[in-house]
Amino acid sequence: MADLLNVQGLETHFRVREGYVHAVNGVDFHLKEGETLGIVGESGCGKSVTVMSMLRLIPVPPGKVVAGTAMYQGKDLLKMSPDEIRHIRGAQISMIFQDPMTSFNPVLTIGRQVAEPLEIHMGLSRKAALNRAAEMLAMVGIPNAKDRLNDYPHQFSGGMRQRVMIAMALTCSPQILIADEPTTALDVTIQAQIVDLVKRLRDELGMAIIWITHDLGIIAGLADRVNVMYGGLIIEAAPVKPLYAAPLHPYTQGLLHSLPRMDETEQRRLVSIDGLPPVLMTKPTSCPFAPRCTFAYERCLQENPPLINLDGNHQVACWVDTKTGRPRE
Repeated sequence: MADLLNVQGLETHFRVREGYVHAVNGVDFHLKEGETLGIVGESGCGKSVTVMSMLRLIPVPPGKVVAGTAMYQGKDLLKMSPDEIRHIRGAQISMIFQDPMTSFNPVLTIGRQVAEPLEIHMGLSRKAALNRAAEMLAMVGIPNAKDRLNDYPHQFSGGMRQRVMIAMALTCSPQILIADEPTTALDVTIQAQIVDLVKRLRDELGMAIIWITHDLGIIAGLADRVNVMYGGLIIEAAPVKPLYAAPLHPYTQGLLHSLPRMDETEQRRLVSIDGLPPVLMTKPTSCPFAPRCTFAYERCLQENPPLINLDGNHQVACWVDTKTGRPRE
C-alpha cells in the first residue's frame, strides 16, 4: 500500500537571542491509509514541532523549516502556496490541539466555530453547516447537542471541550487526524473516554491518525506503529508489539522502565532516567542521548548514529546492541 503521507529530512529552527534552537533535526516517517502512528517522547523532544512544521503552523519568525519534504497525495506540503495549504488544513488533514480552552475563540459560540470549516471547505450554507455541526456534536457524545450550539467554550467542562474539538476536526471527514497530546489536561477517567471515542471514530470513518503523547500507556492500546523521539530525532521506530516487548534503544528502555506494570506479580521500584534533555543550540553531531546513557562509549560521543533497520520493521539509532551490551559491527 502506498504511503498517504511521507516526511523526509524535516528540519526546523527557532531564532532566539543566543542563536538558533535546532528543534527538529532530520525527521523521516510515513503514514499509510487507516493507520494509527504514535509519536512519543519527553517534553521538548520535537514531537509537536514536527507535525506543526509539516502543516506550516510554525510562526515565522522566530521559527523556520530549513529542510525536508512532506509529500501528501503526490504534493509537497512545504512547497504549497498559502491558499493551497489552507485548503488542506481542516479539510483533508485536521488537528486536535493539547489545550481545548485556548484553542477555541472565547467570544464565538461553539456552533459558529464547529460550523465554520463546513462553510469554508465544503461550501455549505450557515443553516446547513449548523445542522451538520449539531450532528457532529451528538456523534462525539455531547448531550442535547442542538441546544448547545449557542453556548460558549467556558460553558463546557474540559472533557466536553475536547469532544467539541474532536467534532470540529472531523466535520469535513479528513483523511488524516493529528492529535497533539489531546488528553494531557484531563483526568484519567475522561482520558479513557476520549481515547475510546477516537478509536471508535477511527474504525467508523477509516481515517489515519498521528497521536502525539508522552504517555506510552495510551499508545499501547491505540497505535499500530510507534516513533520514539529524542533531541529532535527519531531514535527508534517499530510496530507497537515488538517495541514494547523488546525495545532496542536505551532511551526507549528507560521510558518503559519508568512505567508501572499491572501484569507483574512482584512490586518493583520505578526507574527514572538520570540527567537532563539536551540543549539544542547546535545540531547534534554525536548521539544526543549519550550523556544520559549507561551503554555509551567513545563513538557515541563523537558520531550521531543513523536509524538502521533491524528485525524486519524495527529501526533504531544506536551504536550499541543493548541485548549484548556490545558495540554494533
